[in-house]
Parts: sequence; C-alpha cells; structure tokens
Amino acid sequence: MSGKYTVYSDGGSRGNPGKSAYAFVVVKEGKVVFQDTGFLGIHTNNYAEYRGLIAGISKMLEMNADEVEFVMDSELVIKQMRGEYKVKNPDMKVLHEDAKNLSSMIPKVSFRHVRRSEEFIPRADALLNETMDSQG
Repeated sequence: MSGKYTVYSDGGSRGNPGKSAYAFVVVKEGKVVFQDTGFLGIHTNNYAEYRGLIAGISKMLEMNADEVEFVMDSELVIKQMRGEYKVKNPDMKVLHEDAKNLSSMIPKVSFRHVRRSEEFIPRADALLNETMDSQG
C-alpha cells in the first residue's frame, strides 16, 4: 500500500526477566489503522521490545507497505537498528538479525527514538500492560 505508515511499538516486562508482552500501533495520516498486542511469557524487557518491533515489521510486510517509520521509546533498540550500537547479547543478536532482515524488505524504512510520553507510545504501552494484566 502506498503512503507513509508510522508504527509505534513497545515491549515490557514485570521483573527483568518477568512476565512480558509487546504491542504496536500502526498510524497512517494521523489515524490508527491497526493495533495488536501479544503475551510473551517470561522474558527480559529488551526481548519484549524487539518482539514488538518484529511484530510491527511483519504487519507492514503483510500490508505491502512501501514506506514505514518505526518509532520506539527504546533508545537501545533504535540505535542498534540504525547501526549506532553493536548488539552484544547473543539472544538479542538473533532478534536483531530478524528485525534487520525483515525491515530490509520494506523499500523505504527508518527508525526513530521518542520519549515514552510522546505520540502513540502511551497507547502501545497501555495495550501491553492490559495484556500482562490479563495473564494473572
């Protein structure tokens, strides 16, 4: 689909590691066009952040998006995706490679860091917290 999409993704865990979930919100022309969340089990916060990003990338590929900006409050993940930070953790290397490979299939892709309170990040954060709450 033509036109620029923005995907706001978030991941979190209660405890590190602990109960974890991800969420993402897809926005086009200022309107939410899709959102999703998923429970991940017991994992670290960084694992959940990457899983949220990968879920968002996968949705954009499914929608045949040709221009996407991925926005997250995880400075670590964004800087790793932009090549500014190396990925040292072996478990994160696998997720990072998946995210890089998948995102390379989108013709125009960019990654941007924002504070948690900005834009649609609070909506994604609320979704993932509802998901963790529903898991007892």
